[in-house]
Amino acid sequence: MKCFAAKVEEGVKGEDGKPSVGPVYRNLLSEKGFPPRDSDITTTWDIFSKSVEKFPDNKMLGWRQIVDEKVGPYMWKTYKEVYEEVLLIGSALRAVGAEPGCRVGIYGANCPQWIIAMELLEPDCKSAKRLKAIVSFTNVGEEQSYKASEIGVKAYSWLDFLHMGQEKPKETNPPKPSDVCTIMYTSGTSGEPKGVVLTHEAAATCVIGADLCLDQFEDKMTHEDVYLSFLPLAHILDRANEEYFFRKGASVGYYHGDLNALRDDIQELKPTFLAGVPRVFERIYDGIQKALQELNPRRRLIFYALYKYKLAWMNRGYSHSKASPMADFIAFKKIKNQLGGRIRLLVSGGAPLSLEIEEFLRVTSCCLVVQGYGLTETLGGTTLGYPDEMCMLGTVGIPAVYNEIRLEEVPEMGYDPLGENPAGEICIRGKCLFSGYYKNPELTEEVMKDGWFHTGDIGEILPNGLLKIIDRKKNLIKLSQGEYVALEHLESIYGQNPIVQDVRFSTVSCPERNRFKIWVYGDSFKSMLVAVIVPNPETLNRWAKDLGFTKPFEELCSLPELKEYIVSELKSTAEKSKLSRFEYIKAVTVETKPFDVERDLVTATLKNRRTNLLKYYQVSIDEMYRKLAAKRS
Repeated sequence: MKCFAAKVEEGVKGEDGKPSVGPVYRNLLSEKGFPPRDSDITTTWDIFSKSVEKFPDNKMLGWRQIVDEKVGPYMWKTYKEVYEEVLLIGSALRAVGAEPGCRVGIYGANCPQWIIAMELLEPDCKSAKRLKAIVSFTNVGEEQSYKASEIGVKAYSWLDFLHMGQEKPKETNPPKPSDVCTIMYTSGTSGEPKGVVLTHEAAATCVIGADLCLDQFEDKMTHEDVYLSFLPLAHILDRANEEYFFRKGASVGYYHGDLNALRDDIQELKPTFLAGVPRVFERIYDGIQKALQELNPRRRLIFYALYKYKLAWMNRGYSHSKASPMADFIAFKKIKNQLGGRIRLLVSGGAPLSLEIEEFLRVTSCCLVVQGYGLTETLGGTTLGYPDEMCMLGTVGIPAVYNEIRLEEVPEMGYDPLGENPAGEICIRGKCLFSGYYKNPELTEEVMKDGWFHTGDIGEILPNGLLKIIDRKKNLIKLSQGEYVALEHLESIYGQNPIVQDVRFSTVSCPERNRFKIWVYGDSFKSMLVAVIVPNPETLNRWAKDLGFTKPFEELCSLPELKEYIVSELKSTAEKSKLSRFEYIKAVTVETKPFDVERDLVTATLKNRRTNLLKYYQVSIDEMYRKLAAKRS
């Protein structure tokens, strides 16, 4: 069996209350130690400035201007032009009082100004406490300028700021490796957002590691490649990809702001590299499937025959480009053209991509398709799959060049990395880690133990060294579009609706305190939430009486009208609670019996046993998602 990762330490059985830990794995390039790094590239500024020297006239940042509500072609700034603009913005910041140690906050959609502002000086802050200036990416109106001045803040347009930098030039003060590059805030939790502090050294190391890894393969990324940026730059996946492209001297084109019209940007830019969360690729897959259903039966039969033929050769070890050039020419080239015609690499991250969709894209997109895994705390690039290795389907690949991975026991969930079915919490150690949570040492200590970052994700490392994500330690899951959902938080909100009210919130002494329950479920391969509920009989009977239903409780629970009513009630609760759209429950299964200890569906303290609930209601869950998919198509 071919092995893709190196085991560099054996596992250790837990003693004295400590959990067991599994073996430590590294990338094969790091088996004997992390590769030495270039001494002259220790910060993201070094990466950028070196590419400016090497590729001054290459296109770096592209955008589409909108004139009279019409989207125009891509316009570009070269590496040299961006560099000059960065120096001007840096000088302007110094002119308004921003010294080393100040924070520069960036808020806005993806655009060239975002990257230009981010490349600026941000060493460790010890003083700057107040907002001094606001720089708009566009123009600043008189009213906006006046409102800012009222609170002692000066407002500038981007052009005004550039002119100030030109009039008051300052010497550059490049950052040190240990300086803060970015404080990136994680999103989606029910508590306060966490500021993840990322240093220049960690960010640069991550980029260099990605370059070493991808440089192993025959089809290498070069300065001629083009990346379409549409994921938020405030999220690590897009930031890491752009930094890698700047390392290569390649081009980054930004979408024009409308995800529903992303196809137009793709056709205009003709990118060679696309990265997205699974929801993006689900939409591509759904579109292709819809088009296939519109073909006549004979052509559809030919398509799937070619699909099976090419898949068979890929499973035998042939690369996607050599498995069946005939199938590519006859059927799959059209799919590649839908992706702009030049696409060479698709990367999915942010949440697990379903095996069915990953296989389909590997066969039909005529390009390399891989999955990756990472967190903001690990600068995104924790693991990455290999192209043209079909055994990696359903996994997230192997450790990055400058990271190590091991699994840690989670006894309360039954996961043991040294057991018969080795699994546990994914822990990461290495050169590409955050330096802590901003102003939150307690939380930092909670997740960083003995140099290992504890991700909260449950995984298993297969015999060939591949990592597979199988669960989440906390009741926090990520949907296919990359959004986090706190399930218990949602249950407490939806549980306040009279149709599913949990009387635990009324009196502790109530003998029926576990009678009314709701269990919210989300699948990382899906974009929507579903739920199983036991309705409040009083509320249900009032609803039935209003509609003229005289059936017993059990028969009322089977009515499709009731399910529609409950979904509408839950939507009303979601709107009143100002939940995000992805937190809405889209389908329900109505249960007549309360969740109880006897069936092991709740704990002795009446908390949902999520794993057991999923096993018990798996058929209902599958049916709800099947109907939702049919309705969407």
